[in-house]
Amino acid sequence: MQKSVKSMAEEKSAAIQKKDKQALTDRENARQSEAEHTAKLRALRLAKQAADKEVAKEADAAKAASKNK
Repeated sequence: MQKSVKSMAEEKSAAIQKKDKQALTDRENARQSEAEHTAKLRALRLAKQAADKEVAKEADAAKAASKNK
């Protein structure tokens, strides 16, 4: 028994919609992963900048203390 043209078209349409939905999910997962990676890198950069600033502040304080002696 052959399937009707309408049922074959419906099956093909359903398969395309399923594939599109999966592609959308994959893209969203990739975007989320990239956003998390970017946030991690930003946090690391900000932490390094804060640490560098603290080291520079301590170095200036040490330099000022040695000048006053």
